[in-house]
Amino acid sequence: MAANPFHLGWFLGNSYGVHGWNQQWSGADGADWAQPDIHLDLARAAERACFDFVLLEDSVFVPDNYGSSMDFYLARALRAPKNDPLPLIPLMAQATSRLGLVPTISTSFYPPYLLARLIATLDLMSKGRVGCNFVTSTAERAAQNFGLDTHIEHHLRYEMADEFVEVVTRLWESWDADAIVMDRERGLFVDPARVRTIDFKGRFFSSRGPLNTARPPQGRPVLIQAGTSPQGQTFASKHMDAVLCAVSTIEEMKAFRRDLRARVAAAGRDPDRCKIFYVIMPTVGESRSEAEERVRRRQAQRAAMPELVLAMMGSLTDIDFSGFDIDAPVAELTTNGQQGTFERFLKQGRTLREIACNYRYAYEDLVGTPETVAAQMAEVIQEVGGDGFVFTGNLTRRYIAEITDGIAPALQRLGLVRTAYEHEHFRDNLFAF
Repeated sequence: MAANPFHLGWFLGNSYGVHGWNQQWSGADGADWAQPDIHLDLARAAERACFDFVLLEDSVFVPDNYGSSMDFYLARALRAPKNDPLPLIPLMAQATSRLGLVPTISTSFYPPYLLARLIATLDLMSKGRVGCNFVTSTAERAAQNFGLDTHIEHHLRYEMADEFVEVVTRLWESWDADAIVMDRERGLFVDPARVRTIDFKGRFFSSRGPLNTARPPQGRPVLIQAGTSPQGQTFASKHMDAVLCAVSTIEEMKAFRRDLRARVAAAGRDPDRCKIFYVIMPTVGESRSEAEERVRRRQAQRAAMPELVLAMMGSLTDIDFSGFDIDAPVAELTTNGQQGTFERFLKQGRTLREIACNYRYAYEDLVGTPETVAAQMAEVIQEVGGDGFVFTGNLTRRYIAEITDGIAPALQRLGLVRTAYEHEHFRDNLFAF
């Protein structure tokens, strides 16, 4: 392996929802959207390629932002229907033996004790391979599904998240690693001296503890976060083991890494203990020209349907863009939703049409054969620094194969990524290099 290898992951947008129902190469996935099959195929393929993890995005509402109606979203299966991804984790764990598995939970809506117990259970079931992607949730409709009239203010949500992580960490620590002694002679399964209450009383949460299940095998399951706002990065700098950076240019990657590492150091942590993964969406072909043609077709589709981008951004910001003149200069806008993402979005053009055509959630300037894309990834990490990449994109089995059976082996041949797992636990593999 090369002197500076990097890690790989997969960010599965829309997670346990509809994938590829109207796309080529999607097979029966649209009709079988509620079945786990494609997710199990993804897990097996990602492990075969020695990925660190698969992360499952989630949301808990049906958007009605675009046109002040659910119709646009439901008709196009945008963010709904979507099942809870957590039941997929045991199935994916059974289908693999080393791959890290990362569900998403909302610190705004989950009770900390419930989350701590659930993740501890999954970590025990998977023998130490579970992580947790923390989000604060962005949508007013999500808040209303949990009994709130309006959503909690953006900055306050991150203050709550800060305390949330403290509570769940203490709960995981309420059992010592060696609390289960299973001493047959003494008739002692758990040593009571090695389990304790946490008696936590904070500003937002309180919990007596202890957990009623054992300490997770990893001690603390891997914690991941993907917020790009200053508040999100500050939260990540205090607690997270890994952060996803979803930007579309090299300069943005550099700025994100520089800022986050400074925040981690200011929080009293070693910056190398907070891994940074760049979200990428490569385009692969059997030749450079074939890959470039695929990019042109995708861009033409975006230009023809700007409302898809505007509707998706509306669901993240609680703004109804259908009421704006798409060709007029954009007025100053604010949101209580995803602020970092929205700030990047508004910088992509002068009008909403320009912005929708130009906006990229991830870095997409990786185009060519598997070998050339692998070389381009090496160049990016060499220039930017960081710890690895997570792939994203419309999920089909063809796309899975392009990544896990095309790009990943090309990276392995260059000595840039692992060819075998070093450890049993997700955390140990993440910090192996």
